[in-house]
Amino acid sequence: MKYLPIDSSLFVQNRQRFAAKLKSNAIAVLNSNDIMPTSADGVRSFIQNTDLFYLTGIDEEESILVIFPDAREEKLKEILFIKETNEEIAIWEGPKYSKEEASKISGIKTIFQTKEFEKTFRSLVFEADRIYLNSNEHLRADVFVETRDNRFLNWCKRHYPLHKYERLAPIMHHIRPIKFKIEVELIKQACDITEKAFLRLLDVIRPGIWEFEIEAEIYHEFLSNRSRGPAYAPIVASGANACILHYVKNNRQCEDGDLVLMDFGAEYANYASDLTRTIPVNGKFTPRQKEIYNAVLRVQKAAVQMLTPGNTFEAYNKKVGLIMEKELIGLGLLDAKAIKNQPPDEPLYKQYFMHGASHHLGLDVHDLGSKYRKFEEGMVFTCEPGIYIKAEGIGIRLENDILVTKDGPVDLMENIPIEADEIENLMNK
Repeated sequence: MKYLPIDSSLFVQNRQRFAAKLKSNAIAVLNSNDIMPTSADGVRSFIQNTDLFYLTGIDEEESILVIFPDAREEKLKEILFIKETNEEIAIWEGPKYSKEEASKISGIKTIFQTKEFEKTFRSLVFEADRIYLNSNEHLRADVFVETRDNRFLNWCKRHYPLHKYERLAPIMHHIRPIKFKIEVELIKQACDITEKAFLRLLDVIRPGIWEFEIEAEIYHEFLSNRSRGPAYAPIVASGANACILHYVKNNRQCEDGDLVLMDFGAEYANYASDLTRTIPVNGKFTPRQKEIYNAVLRVQKAAVQMLTPGNTFEAYNKKVGLIMEKELIGLGLLDAKAIKNQPPDEPLYKQYFMHGASHHLGLDVHDLGSKYRKFEEGMVFTCEPGIYIKAEGIGIRLENDILVTKDGPVDLMENIPIEADEIENLMNK
């Protein structure tokens, strides 16, 4: 792996939190992701299932975790299965984890080869009353490819139809939002790599540069700093493209007078960062661009201060919307009288700010967590208001990553330039 070793105590603690949520005499099984094919004999680079990584730190395909807290033997309470290696695999792909390496990374003492799973599982499962199985229950997920977890679910129910089955996902949605100190440090490392990329862009963005050239600079800085690459597909949207929220074509040439909205973030050790900055291609905002920019920045600064324990997404987004309304009135985009008569469920500000102001951040960019749960210390959120004016061909979004603490929000990207004057000065130094 490109990233530095992670203290195995993180994964030990994560498994303890997970096991504490299981019902009595239950066994839980989690599978790695597949290596995804392209066409012919091509495959994509492997990306681990984040639930499995969260509990083990194992970053390899064909891995399986079994947790059985009530197992009769201590050594069988946690079992990690890893891919068998051989001389041919070592020649073509390089060595896989040894049992000793897997144990050191995960903190799990009992390590078997994946080929031993079915026999081992059968020796345990009849001692359990319940089986916890994993599935992707993210609200935004549209899963159309059958995963290893899905295949195992079907296999397990065919072979052991009389057991009681439980959903594993709600446990992960409950425990993953609260980050341990080590996790925050890994997210901060991803943020710091992202900062380096942004500072690099301030030196190279000029009229005539192509969006994909900007994207290439991002990749260069990420890969040079132990990142696997972007945590998600970078958005590099110049001119009117910035009004397309998830624009990823990145194939337009940036022109003099354009703004370019850049939404990107490095991953580090599978943890994500998520930054958005909008800058003038020629290094100087027009008066109108700066007026809109500063309006977004005021909303962002106010929103950050609301990311505190006890708040909720509903109350937070409602308050951010009210602040945005005032800014849009000041920009001449909304009429105060019209707002008084607007439908309660269809606020007019959504013509110009149509997405939420924040989402959970962690191992996944849109990390696990309930939209109904109150904010708690240890949660990490993005904060990303924006204003998109199709009629003017202007889209501006500003985004930082924020840690919730009992002493107030901590901006993990506080060192990344965001003030309009500072950006202009850096681009024209």
